[in-house]
Amino acid sequence: MHAPRFDNVLLRELPGDPESGPRPRQVQAAWSRVQPTPVAAPRLVAHSREMAAELGWSDDEVRASAFADVFGGNALLPGMDPFATNYGGHQFGHWAGQLGDGRAITLGEAVLPGGARRELQLKGAGLTPYSRTADGRAVLRSSVREFLCSEAMHHLGIPTTRALCLVATGETVVRDMFYDGRPQAEPGAVVCRVAPSFLRFGHFELPSARGDTALLRQLADVCIRRDFPHLFDGGDDAPLEALQRRGAFTPERYAAWFAEVCERTARLVAGWMRVGFVHGVLNTDNMSILGLTIDYGPYGWIDDYDPDWTPNTTDAQGRRYRFGWQPRVAHWNLARLAQALSPLFDDAAPLQAGLDRYADAYVQAERDTIARKLGLVGCEDSDVELMQRLQSLMQAARVDMTLGFRALADVDPAHPSADVLADAFYDTALREAHAPALEAWLQAYAQRLSRDPLDAAGRRARMAAANPRYVLRNYLAQQAIDRAEAGDDAGVAELLDVVRRPCDDQPGREAFAAKRPEWARTRAGCSMLSCSS
Repeated sequence: MHAPRFDNVLLRELPGDPESGPRPRQVQAAWSRVQPTPVAAPRLVAHSREMAAELGWSDDEVRASAFADVFGGNALLPGMDPFATNYGGHQFGHWAGQLGDGRAITLGEAVLPGGARRELQLKGAGLTPYSRTADGRAVLRSSVREFLCSEAMHHLGIPTTRALCLVATGETVVRDMFYDGRPQAEPGAVVCRVAPSFLRFGHFELPSARGDTALLRQLADVCIRRDFPHLFDGGDDAPLEALQRRGAFTPERYAAWFAEVCERTARLVAGWMRVGFVHGVLNTDNMSILGLTIDYGPYGWIDDYDPDWTPNTTDAQGRRYRFGWQPRVAHWNLARLAQALSPLFDDAAPLQAGLDRYADAYVQAERDTIARKLGLVGCEDSDVELMQRLQSLMQAARVDMTLGFRALADVDPAHPSADVLADAFYDTALREAHAPALEAWLQAYAQRLSRDPLDAAGRRARMAAANPRYVLRNYLAQQAIDRAEAGDDAGVAELLDVVRRPCDDQPGREAFAAKRPEWARTRAGCSMLSCSS
């Protein structure tokens, strides 16, 4: 099995913990060296062929036992130098202090042909200094969900960390799934996730909270130089120290960086809202500095349209992270990041400008979403109100979000009828009660289409690209998990293949596009989930 070239910038350019190993401790540094804990019988369950090809591994190499050994945590490739990073975060609105990679271990930073970088990180690979009282492991059910959703989001066109592979460990892990005092032994697994960077808002919050401005500045400089090189004029490839000596990291450059982080975050959240994705636990330590979806825990997809829905049992009372609040929570998290970065600025104006850029970028992205989902060339001011009326009707009538928007492409502007939405309703009585209001909305929509320059074929193509037919509904993921826990990995592979083409019609796979069945409405894993994994 060949190895890509590794160049571990974070280890080289950020201060490390003088102690290695997994002993729990407070760490006054950016990272700690720690080895993955070997497992009994690593076995490949599934892999992303696209991600493997990008990293240079053939199907034969992936299926070899050496691959499972490496990505189960039992072996290393030349150049890998495993470490866990240190960060803090605000959890459910409260400062939590040091958190860190409690069960994630980065194997190294691979350099691809052409110079692109990808960090390879094992999730569930054992104890680190940041595991606190946990065991650093992950169960198969959560690992299947992370593996599938990482790839599903990528194929939906939403920025995300990726998943290379899913490896069963041959060991069990004890988890109390719903924190109800009934722990059970479950099969364990490790996911290898991949991203240009796993730096989070919390990486910057922790040194700022500790008053360690030197580490804060070094983190920002390394992040900008490695992950935002386009912010340097002329593609300057000078070493970090040379740039620092000549004063390249000015408040203006920090401001440009923060503004871009804000804009990327706005586009990310707008993508979630477009497809009905609910992250479930938007703490600041789960926010990527690159604007990627990161940490797939108790996530879910909206079934019947409900902006107040959260998939997270831990959030069931406060619903801080419910679907409709995600844009404002992201803004709140960016405000915490701005506060953390304030020692790098002479005044608050550039930070406020970045937060304003988030608001502007989100409005722009939301208007683009409206135009695309409704099949319009552009979004007029009245279209915003038109979309809001539709969403209110979908909520009141319990219309499936995915099926409802997908069916709109079948509306005949000459004879608009709510019959095209028939399969998207969860309640027949509510369908009948709201039929007049829906017919009135469809009449208004048809009038709007008559003023739009797109022809019928162009409208349908535009809507099909924005309104997926297939999303990773919780009950579909749970069915694949049930099969995997019984020893049948084929369900994971089949579902992965479905989500590779989320916007295409896939004859013979209509069952994967159906609305949530009634049995799944209250079943564990299909409706609400916990952070326990």
